[in-house]
Amino acid sequence: MGVKGLQQFVEQFIPEACVPVSLREMAQQHVSQRQHGSTSTAKSGPTLVVDGMACLRHWYSCEDWVCGGQWKEYISLLVRWVDAFTITGIRLVFFFDGVVDEQKRPEWVRRRRRVNGEISKVFRHIKVHGVQPGRELFCLPSGLATFTRFALRSLGQEVFCSVREADYEIASYAHRHGSMGILGQDSDFIIFTSAPYLSVAKLSLDKLTTVLYNRESICQALGLSVDQLPLLACILGNDIVSEKRMQHVRTNAMAAYRRSLSYPGASKGDKVLSVAQLVRSVWVSEVGNPGLIPQALGLSDPDQKLLEKGVHSYLLPGQPLHGVDIQDVPPGTSCVMERYVSPTILKACREKHIAAESFMVYSVMFEGVVECSNTMEDEEDTELLPQALVYKTCRQRTYRVLLPKDRETGTQVPAVKEWFVFAGNPLKEPEKVFPLSMSENEPSLESLWFGGWPAVSDPRLARFLSIFDCQEFSPLYGTIEEDSLLAALCLVTHLVLQVQQLSLEDVDAYLSQAVCVRYRSHQELQRVKLPYLSSRAVQMASLYVRGLGHLLGANCATGGPLPNDALMPWQSFDGRLFHSKYLLAHCGATQSRLLDDHVSREDGENLFYGSVCPSEREGSGSLQEEGQNCAVQTQISPRRPQI
Repeated sequence: MGVKGLQQFVEQFIPEACVPVSLREMAQQHVSQRQHGSTSTAKSGPTLVVDGMACLRHWYSCEDWVCGGQWKEYISLLVRWVDAFTITGIRLVFFFDGVVDEQKRPEWVRRRRRVNGEISKVFRHIKVHGVQPGRELFCLPSGLATFTRFALRSLGQEVFCSVREADYEIASYAHRHGSMGILGQDSDFIIFTSAPYLSVAKLSLDKLTTVLYNRESICQALGLSVDQLPLLACILGNDIVSEKRMQHVRTNAMAAYRRSLSYPGASKGDKVLSVAQLVRSVWVSEVGNPGLIPQALGLSDPDQKLLEKGVHSYLLPGQPLHGVDIQDVPPGTSCVMERYVSPTILKACREKHIAAESFMVYSVMFEGVVECSNTMEDEEDTELLPQALVYKTCRQRTYRVLLPKDRETGTQVPAVKEWFVFAGNPLKEPEKVFPLSMSENEPSLESLWFGGWPAVSDPRLARFLSIFDCQEFSPLYGTIEEDSLLAALCLVTHLVLQVQQLSLEDVDAYLSQAVCVRYRSHQELQRVKLPYLSSRAVQMASLYVRGLGHLLGANCATGGPLPNDALMPWQSFDGRLFHSKYLLAHCGATQSRLLDDHVSREDGENLFYGSVCPSEREGSGSLQEEGQNCAVQTQISPRRPQI
């Protein structure tokens, strides 16, 4: 999020601080310097620390974004991006946000509301024009940040998930390991005294060139020392000290600054320049006086403490300021649910989270809070339930797996606080959601995570399937050709049971694309033609992808009965392909055509398809009732009118 207006100020008023650089040359110079310094960095090669969250909009350059994501193409773009650096000898280390700091929750909520407004505009555009809007309304496909972590790991990259503010962990890692730079798009990296800050927005992948924001040049232009930058950032406004909170300080600084000018008038850069002048003046008056915040600012006690907290957030371990030194105390050593979970489980949970090998589990155990950002949902369409409500039951069951009752006292575990964005949720406070029991004989978390079980009787698989009401599918394990198909089967079954408005045409679209996507390259998927867009299909696509995230969370909670890779969207979903199948299904296309004719419908695929699409029978009940009692079929079912 960064410092309000600082980067724009630097680009407009201190152009000499925006230095075009070649990353190849930087890497060579970095290695040369380290070799002369006899450090270990020279042996491991130059390292670039990447702010993954800041890169998502640049990585996802696929033409289609509104239909749920072109995931195979996205993977190909990630491969190209990573290869561009690795063939040059640059080692990449990626960081992603792993938690939302509660003191930043108001800003998180504000952004979610703003994006909801943008999504509403997207749906209105689709309904009026039948096509995707321009890039000015671009929204990231649902789940992109989560699945990108796993994608990069599958490409052999080193990926970390933060347990505190990600910017801090990025700066700290880069400083501690002597990295050649930080690649991101956040002006906080100007403030941290760490590795050089490089812009991902200015990156030319073909040439491996970008812009470096020179910290020393910025300080020289502002007449400040590097030590004074954190105070400047906090008075301007950042993630900890809101812009509104320091408005009175900036107003006084602006008045004093303009009185000192020898010419009348105002400039767009006056805000930053006036605060810089203020920082210089109060710092001079406090020479020799220890402390982070000069008393000459004349702040109230609450504002003084808040400003101290903000300045503290920029100090990395081993970087004292005015006698104050920061020690690197690892966070997350205690958790809100530690009474209900063993230390062994907590240790494994934290390690998997940091290594980006897990999803949702850490948030439940350590924070007691789960959040989900905006989803491509039409707030004006009340027919389809929001994904937050569709998957609430499976989340509750996942919480029970992670947080069983106290076996000695039977004490109910605390509720998990959920911050889920959907129409009708004002986000004024989290919803408190309690775990939901599934059976009396629930296996312990230790046995699920650490027990060695034969695959045919693995309680981890049984537990995973029960979260989605799919216990009947246990015999399919190992029978269906790929685990990704079993995962898709579980997901669609859950949707059949939870969404009353789902029709057989909808199920046909989900399942046929899950089968066919495996036979198409990303180039072929790019060429899929859509005569028009359906707003309902757009929402159903995001509903499916969000469901994959819930499958992933349940899989991690139950000890991983399925490989996580089987739950990735590029294994069973493509937005354009799904949209195409949806339009065909609702126009009465045959199942042969939905399965692309040439696709070999092997027994395993027939088994898969028939499991959720029971055959037509006289007197059959609702689709939900059939799903609840679905038996494994061996033939693809005939079509049935929409329910």
